[in-house]
Amino acid sequence: MTDAMMREWVGPFLDYLEKERRYSRYTVRNYRQALENFYRWLDGEKLAETVFGEGDFAALGKRVVRDFVIEAQERFDRRTLHNHVSGLRAFFKFWLMRGKVVRNPFVGVPLPKLEKRLPQFLTEEQMKRLLNGPQRLLENEAIDAFTAWRDRLAMELLYGGGLRVSEVVGLNHGDVEMSNGVARVTGKGRKERLCPLGKVALAVLRKFQTEFARETGVDAPVLVTKAHERMNARAVQLMLKRYLALADLPHGLTPHKLRHSYATHLLNAGADLRVVQELLGHASLNTTQVYTHVSVARLKEIYARAHPRA
Repeated sequence: MTDAMMREWVGPFLDYLEKERRYSRYTVRNYRQALENFYRWLDGEKLAETVFGEGDFAALGKRVVRDFVIEAQERFDRRTLHNHVSGLRAFFKFWLMRGKVVRNPFVGVPLPKLEKRLPQFLTEEQMKRLLNGPQRLLENEAIDAFTAWRDRLAMELLYGGGLRVSEVVGLNHGDVEMSNGVARVTGKGRKERLCPLGKVALAVLRKFQTEFARETGVDAPVLVTKAHERMNARAVQLMLKRYLALADLPHGLTPHKLRHSYATHLLNAGADLRVVQELLGHASLNTTQVYTHVSVARLKEIYARAHPRA
């Protein structure tokens, strides 16, 4: 995109998302990518200067937008396409409210249906193998004690608290109420929620604080590198891959799959769906309901294997 496009159109929109709507940096990044992709497509169609240079948004008729969506399907999967259009719709809504455009060309644009995908999760036995990984490496002297307990703590927080990886790396010691066993977590949209961590996660955290943490003040990060700097999400992702390989589990599983496992195991044990919604920090119950499908699918699988008339 041109400097003028960034300065006049994209910059104010991204600032609004980040500072007023308090969207995560991942959402802001994805919406920027959606705008860059749309601009490149318009440039290829010789429309970029007309639309954003001259401000002639009448050029974005239904046919143009439909052609963009059709061609985008050849380059992106359906879920990515939906996310891109969501970003473009938000962009034009922003400028519509400020009077710089007269309509939102992406409202009502037909999109391909999303395929229904059940979230991946680990069984309770698989989770035990994964969580035992740091201790196994420590006993074999493959890693030092600091790394073993720090890695164990990261995984216990992801699974024991159902936290997103961004929430885990953003967690400070002051966010955890050890007496009550809960963490005050800042999630999507900068919304706060209370997350019970469980006895095991709290015990691991207490040991790490006592024996390995250099700082445990209110603003000190819980997860730190050996240099005692805050860990980032990428470091947690790479750390997890090491223990997935050790536990002979699929290498492609991400930290978010531990959150899926947390939700699925709660529902399998009879937890109320709305309680799980609150624990996960979902704005809509529909988002949480996908885990009931996982539970039902699991029940059907067990039935099919075990019942003589299945």
